[in-house]
Amino acid sequence: MKTNYEGAGMEITDLITPECVVPNLRVGSKKQVLQELAKVAAEVTGQSERAVFDVLLERERLGTTGVGNGIAIPHGKLSTLPGLKGIFARLEEPVDFDSIDDQPVDLIFLLLAPESAGADHLKALARVSRLLRDRGICEKLRGTSDPEALYTLLSQAQTSQAA
Repeated sequence: MKTNYEGAGMEITDLITPECVVPNLRVGSKKQVLQELAKVAAEVTGQSERAVFDVLLERERLGTTGVGNGIAIPHGKLSTLPGLKGIFARLEEPVDFDSIDDQPVDLIFLLLAPESAGADHLKALARVSRLLRDRGICEKLRGTSDPEALYTLLSQAQTSQAA
């Protein structure tokens, strides 16, 4: 895994690959969202689906990761994870996520980090948060269900924001 110590900053492509994009997730609840994303995360990371789900549920109990404007950034740390990993999902129908603005969520960026990630975990969260605060990008993400287009939007958004 490459790391960016040169101050270049973390890029979304350091976190996700095209396999980490779920274009039309069909779920009816926050718990289902976390279950389905744990399944995808287990496939792409080789981690236990149960361990991923438990760490996400534990984090939600501390307080919602629904950050407002239809966006949630569930996250957690796993001791056996080799590096930071992200999963992006666009929900077919928004679900209640106990968000801070009480709005249902339809864009989700799941972030998993190794226990040892320290500041990298926070940098990745900040990077994802900055990306998803851009209303223009969110509108485009909501406007397509093509997995390649979603991945391209996510990975190109970072270059235009590099300022």
